Amino acid sequence: MLRAPCDGLGGHRAQLIAALDAAISEAALQQEEEEKGQGSLFGDLLGGGPDASDTPRKNGAPSLPNIPTWTESERLQREKELLGFYISGHPLEKYRTECELFASHTVAQLGNWVAEPVTIGVVITSIKKQVSKRSGNEFARLTVEDFSGSSEVLVFPEAWGVIAERVRPDIPLLLKGGYSKKDQGVENATFIVEGVTRFEEVRANGEVAVAIELGPGLDLPAAVFEDVRAKVESHEGSAPLELRWRDASGRVVRFRSKSLTVTASAAILSDLRALLGADRVRLVRTGG
Repeated sequence: MLRAPCDGLGGHRAQLIAALDAAISEAALQQEEEEKGQGSLFGDLLGGGPDASDTPRKNGAPSLPNIPTWTESERLQREKELLGFYISGHPLEKYRTECELFASHTVAQLGNWVAEPVTIGVVITSIKKQVSKRSGNEFARLTVEDFSGSSEVLVFPEAWGVIAERVRPDIPLLLKGGYSKKDQGVENATFIVEGVTRFEEVRANGEVAVAIELGPGLDLPAAVFEDVRAKVESHEGSAPLELRWRDASGRVVRFRSKSLTVTASAAILSDLRALLGADRVRLVRTGG
C-alpha cells in the first residue's frame, strides 16, 4: 500500500485534518502579532515569543486531538476528493476476487458493442443527474472506475427510478446492463445500466463460497483439520464451505458442508491459508 506524504508527520490522518484549522489560526495570529510589533514588545518580556502558545504540546509539537481513525472507505474517499484519484488503495481491492468471478467485462472494454448482457465490477466516482426534455423524468450519467480505468455510463429514467437510492460514490458495485441495438457498429457505444448489486450483498447472499482444495500427496497432521474447523466456527457467516478433492487423474469432486458456513472475508482466507497453504483456499462462485 502506498503511503501519502503526510503519513510520516505522526498521528493519523483524521487527527491531522482535525488539528489543521487550529494550526492555521495559531499561525495567522502569530503573524498578525508580529506585524503589529506585539511579538517583540510583549512576548520577550513575558518569556513567550512567537513560539509560545496555549495549545498543549508534546515533544515540542502541538498535541493532536484524540479522535478515531478514518475507516478505509473514508480515507480513500477523501483521497479521491482531494487528489482526483486513490493513492493508498482502491475501494474494489477487497472484492477483487468477486470482480473476477462475476464481472464479464472490465471498464476498459466498455464501448465495444456486444449483443449479450454485460456485468462490470466498479466504484462510482461521479453522479450527474439530468432531466429528460422529452419525458420530464430524471436520469443519470455515472462515472465508473475499476482497476483498468474509468468511463461514463448511462442510466435511463425507468432504471434510475429503481436503483437511484442504491447508487452511492465509492461503494463497490456490480452493474448489469448492455447496449442499444441502434448503437451496433458505433464507435465507443454507450453502456446502459439496468441493475445494480452491492458486492457486500453478493457475499451476504451466499453467492460466494469458500473452497478448500485437497488432493493426493497432501501430507498434513490430523490436528490441522481440527484447527481448520475451529477457525471456520470462529468466522461463522453466510458463505457456503466447500471441500474440493482432485484425484490423480485431475477429476474434481465437490462436497459442500451442510452444517458449516463462514464469512467470506479476508480474515478467514488468511487463517485457512496459513494452515493449509495459500494455493489451497480461495473464493469461488457458488456452484462454479
